[in-house]
Amino acid sequence: MWIWIIVGVIVLLLIIWIVATYNGLISLRNRKDDQWSQIDVQLKRRADLIPNLVETVKGYAKHEKGTLEDVVKARNNFVTASTPEEEMKASGEITQALSRLFALSENYPDLKANQNFVSLQNDLKETEDKISIARQFYNDTVLTYNNKVEMVPSNIVAGLFGFKKAAFFEIEEADKAAPKVSF
Repeated sequence: MWIWIIVGVIVLLLIIWIVATYNGLISLRNRKDDQWSQIDVQLKRRADLIPNLVETVKGYAKHEKGTLEDVVKARNNFVTASTPEEEMKASGEITQALSRLFALSENYPDLKANQNFVSLQNDLKETEDKISIARQFYNDTVLTYNNKVEMVPSNIVAGLFGFKKAAFFEIEEADKAAPKVSF
């Protein structure tokens, strides 16, 4: 009789542990998804600002068509991205294209003095700062989630219920290089 009670208690404790671990994994996955949506909001805000910036620059830099087309192409790649991984890649492309566009503006003093351009540039800088902060929070959340998915004993429950590692929001190799500044 006591053996059945001990077995029953062990089974009950095991069930409680599985449920608690499963709920913890769900909570972490939802937090990760929430953090991604915070990044997504800022990425979309940046994508919405780009057409206004391009239109402002067009009037001043008519012969810089290639740079403007690169910015528009990068924005369109972001808008058509359907997965977080595609959005991360497109975000890197936008960052590179915007860097070239802002470097281009140095050659046009009238453009640099244009209030609309300055305002848009400041809005984009503010948005980039928000993306950077949101990306940091997202990556911290992904680290916690991935640890729970991979570490014993929670990895057993994660494997049983199909939890997979999440991808970090990493920058492109080209963005890691220090910019060249010459006078």
